[in-house]
Amino acid sequence: MANLNSSIVDRPSDLPEPTKIAKKKSWVPTILIAISFIYLGLVLLIPAANVFVTAFSKGFSPILAAVQRPDFQNAIKLTVSLAVIALPLNTIFGLSAAWAIARNKFPGKALLLSIIDLPFSISPVVAGLMIVLLYGRLGWFGSWLESHDIKIVFAFPGMLLATIFVSMPFIAREVIPVLDEMGTDQEEAARTLGANDWQIFWRVVVPNIRWGLLYGLVLTNARAMGEFGAVSVVSGNIASKTQSLPLFVEESYKQYETEVAYSAAVLLALLAVVTLILKEILERRTSKAQK
Repeated sequence: MANLNSSIVDRPSDLPEPTKIAKKKSWVPTILIAISFIYLGLVLLIPAANVFVTAFSKGFSPILAAVQRPDFQNAIKLTVSLAVIALPLNTIFGLSAAWAIARNKFPGKALLLSIIDLPFSISPVVAGLMIVLLYGRLGWFGSWLESHDIKIVFAFPGMLLATIFVSMPFIAREVIPVLDEMGTDQEEAARTLGANDWQIFWRVVVPNIRWGLLYGLVLTNARAMGEFGAVSVVSGNIASKTQSLPLFVEESYKQYETEVAYSAAVLLALLAVVTLILKEILERRTSKAQK
């Protein structure tokens, strides 16, 4: 019995000391952080830095010359036009879908959520091909559109449809969790006080979802301006007509106009930087609002 007690007492001394365990574990976060920075550096930071270095390697004069080109200006105007039209349309759809999903129970609710997430799972090239198969000359509606002299594919409407499709889910997906967390107490209280649905939406719902809505707007705008795959399929990439800024970058690089291509890429990169800054600000505002 004495030997058993002594073995029990002596057993903790055989275990590793807490300081040694802490020292062994302390290397794990360091290694993971190093891997993350190396991966981001190779995949994102170094290529992005190379764009800026190459664009400004000969000063600002090549960039200013590129900006003054008519095809460059038309690409910028077309890209802005696509975003300006797609953004409000996706906002209306996103708010309507989020309200319907978060505040109602109906058959097909899960299916609607899956359809909203469809642009996340489908390749943009496939999305562009779907538009061609529907509205192209040999598509389902092609003969009717051609007989009425309506051109969708290889024109601005097709590019707009592609842009709307790829940027559709962001607002709905950002607003739905906010509405779920918000609950219905404030809306029911406002309705009890005599407010109608429109007043409830603007005075109760919008103030509570504003940061999530703005977050979705920023992401939608960034995706609309930077989309390449779907737009390239339906646009035809016609210079000064159906060539958005991402398509202009590719075409300029293919034509060995490196400085012009990098100048346009700098504009898209600056858009990404502004998006990240706004995203960070809105995330902090959202976290404060939730607290």
